[in-house]
Amino acid sequence: MRYVALLRALNVGGNRIVKMDALKAFFESAGLANVKTFIASGNVLFDSPRKPLALETHIEKHLHQALGYEVATFVRSAAEIEEAARFAPFADEQGASRYVGFLKEPLSAKARGFVTGSKGKLDDFAFAGRELHWLCRGPFLESEFQPGRLEKTFGVRATLRNINTVRKLAALANAAPAAKGRR
Repeated sequence: MRYVALLRALNVGGNRIVKMDALKAFFESAGLANVKTFIASGNVLFDSPRKPLALETHIEKHLHQALGYEVATFVRSAAEIEEAARFAPFADEQGASRYVGFLKEPLSAKARGFVTGSKGKLDDFAFAGRELHWLCRGPFLESEFQPGRLEKTFGVRATLRNINTVRKLAALANAAPAAKGRR
């Protein structure tokens, strides 16, 4: 099955720099097939017969051993990435930035309330499974919603991607040839 791993906090702000060829090699040495990286922000496409949760744990352990620090990993199937890319919850996105927050698990009612309570002039939100879709109609830093607070307050691990990145990942994941000799 084709998957996308979304790695949090790699190659962001000059910290935890990992070259894409090295990242690809880490995934291959973890026994994953047809590995391809996409832009230098921790997006890796690969094939595996394993289940997503087992893959997250496997990749996190392997990267921790290889890099010496924890790398939160969010694995989605090609179909799940495509679904996130096609989801269109907002009537008007003109001039706004849209992000998809990939979460380890769906938000609790309390956490959803926190997010919904952050809705305002600049921000709008929608939920779809383990994904949080965020529309920001102004500068990111002027938003009242800060994704880091979600993790600190509710213990929810998440990583954000711009919708354009999600759409490109969906296209790449669905265009990939079937794996031969999967491990």
